[in-house]
Amino acid sequence: MTASTEYLFEGADWDFPKLQRIHDACEEIARTELGLDVYPNQIEIITAEQMLDAYSSAGMPLFYKHWSFGKHFAHHEAFYRKGLRGLAYEIVINSSPCISYLMEENTATMQTLVIAHAAFGHNHFFKNNYLFRQWTDAEGILDYLDFAKTYVAQCEERYGRLAVEVTLDAAHALMSHGIDRYPGKKSLDLRVEEKRAEERRAHEQSMFNDLWRTVPTGPVKSAELLSTERRRKLLGLPQENILYFLEKVAPRLQPWQRELLRIVRHIAQYFYPQSQTKVMNEGTATYVHYRIMTRLHEQGRLSDGNFLEFLQSHTNVVFQPDFDDPRFSDFNPYALGFAMMQDIERIVSNPDDEDREWFPDIAGKGHVMAVLRDIWANYRDESFISQFLSPRLMRSWRMFHLHDDPQETAGIKVDAIHDARGYRRIRRELARQYDVGYLDPNIEVIDVDLAGDRRLMLRHVVVKGAQLNETDARRVLQHLADLWTYDVSLVEVDARDNVLKEYVVSPRALAVAA
Repeated sequence: MTASTEYLFEGADWDFPKLQRIHDACEEIARTELGLDVYPNQIEIITAEQMLDAYSSAGMPLFYKHWSFGKHFAHHEAFYRKGLRGLAYEIVINSSPCISYLMEENTATMQTLVIAHAAFGHNHFFKNNYLFRQWTDAEGILDYLDFAKTYVAQCEERYGRLAVEVTLDAAHALMSHGIDRYPGKKSLDLRVEEKRAEERRAHEQSMFNDLWRTVPTGPVKSAELLSTERRRKLLGLPQENILYFLEKVAPRLQPWQRELLRIVRHIAQYFYPQSQTKVMNEGTATYVHYRIMTRLHEQGRLSDGNFLEFLQSHTNVVFQPDFDDPRFSDFNPYALGFAMMQDIERIVSNPDDEDREWFPDIAGKGHVMAVLRDIWANYRDESFISQFLSPRLMRSWRMFHLHDDPQETAGIKVDAIHDARGYRRIRRELARQYDVGYLDPNIEVIDVDLAGDRRLMLRHVVVKGAQLNETDARRVLQHLADLWTYDVSLVEVDARDNVLKEYVVSPRALAVAA
């Protein structure tokens, strides 16, 4: 280790030349010592009000206008002004260049921390994790958002703000059901989507008319020539991506409405990997900032006072209340991710016999960063926890599993404790809490008779008795019916295909008229 004779900064004040020095110092450690591979960085300094504005539009630098964003802004601002909520030190955008928004109120130490955290930790994860590589287009997202913003504004001028608002309201309500979950159904490249949009608008009406020309119109043909199975096959059913199905098949949607659904669907797909990698993404960024800040202090480029300021903030970020603490509500993703990264570092560099038994592929391997970079690239939260949560960490965090199933036993019982069988049960159950396939409702479009009553039929397969909230279900189905413009039905069934509940919703008059 060699100590520098000059601090990157002294005290709390910073300016842009200091930020450049801070960035360069972090980049040197990130690339040469940690071996990180990142997009080019773009760092923006924003005010508290701009941070609140970023909150309201999912953190994106460009977004179309919608009333819900203003509602979110007013909500966040009211809590912030009353001192009931703080603001994030930074927001980072998965794009190329990778954009990091830093609060101007941050001290120089905090600017160093968030640059290490966002511009290198998150940046590396965005660029290398397989989910982001499969599902997002970092090169094209900013241009596509600019196109989306312009297109929505043009639609408001041509068709009226109310009509656009109704369509976007419905699309937003269905946003979580506008996602392809398998790589074989990967979305279009956003870099060419704007060009293709013009071609679609030029030809969409003729294709739409041709589609309906091929639909059997006579009552005899519809019964004899199209069986239920063939009809479903022609329509690509069952279909989990409800927005995609509406975009392609909804009978009365105008071409501009289909384009709005497509825009919302692409944005939903962009955010899809983030919901599956919260622990890994934040754990990676926290581990990276801890390594960079520690190394800067070892090099003599951070003073003891600045390093203590960093440690205080870092400790707050990774704080995890115990299960019997009134503040406990869930596992802190920063804390769990960081603890697992440090535990993997220990297993790779200094394992014990238990580690060699549980993790034979990495125990004692000796190349910490190579192992971590491989994990960061090839896992998501569910698989990461199921593969790398160690018995030692479970003991340290005092983890156990409670089982509550009235059909099996009266009351709550402790189902897994600290023994070999219990460790595997705890790890399996915790990993399941991060599995979107287990958490997200499995709802599919299963049938529609376009030559008959055109009722859209959906099915929800209930897992472990977790039925939909009735109020929310009816509200979302109402938006779906408004887009479809005919009746919509949803049945909830258990694993044995027994019907538990059925909903039927009709479109509102305003939607039909539109």
